[in-house]
Amino acid sequence: MYKHAFFTGISAGVMVGIGGAVYMACLVRGNPYVGAVLFSVALLTICLMGMYLYTGRVGYLGESFSLAQVKCLGLGLAGNYIGATLTGLLVSLLNPALTEKARSVCSAKLEGALPVALGLGALCGILMYVAVKTYKEKNTVVGILFCIPTFILAGFEHSIADMFYMALARTFVPRSFLFLLMVVIGNSLGGVLLPLLARAAAPRRDKSGEK
Repeated sequence: MYKHAFFTGISAGVMVGIGGAVYMACLVRGNPYVGAVLFSVALLTICLMGMYLYTGRVGYLGESFSLAQVKCLGLGLAGNYIGATLTGLLVSLLNPALTEKARSVCSAKLEGALPVALGLGALCGILMYVAVKTYKEKNTVVGILFCIPTFILAGFEHSIADMFYMALARTFVPRSFLFLLMVVIGNSLGGVLLPLLARAAAPRRDKSGEK
């Protein structure tokens, strides 16, 4: 279980990096809408192949909590960071034009207030939970195809994608790590919001088992 979370977490980070790369390439060409849609290849692959993506799993803490789950999340997040960062560094060597674009994007992100990053991360976390939940329970990718472009075009922050962008821009400064931490926390808070509200709204049973 733990090994799966870590190693498929690396794979998931690579896929998010590939999604981020095509989005950056579309930005360079002035096609952000096309890039937002094509970014969906990341979560589509991750869900269909059963890879471990932190932002797609953290919301389930709102449904049930266990220490084993928390450990998996930590290992998955570490794997995501490794995969996304290595992919970012590789792409920066292969396509300098994307590096320049990523630098301008990351510069704008880091100039913003950290509480803003937290809030934008929370909004992204909500959409990530919806995308993965609908895929798993409704057996459809419709949620993925709509939620991913929505969070990108709305300017919400996805922590694993931001890990890729920072590596692509070769932006390894204290502010960038603090920014990523805020987005991770935001993604986590947003991810658990809907399941916690669903639990609060669910009818409670008394000791006799009646609602």
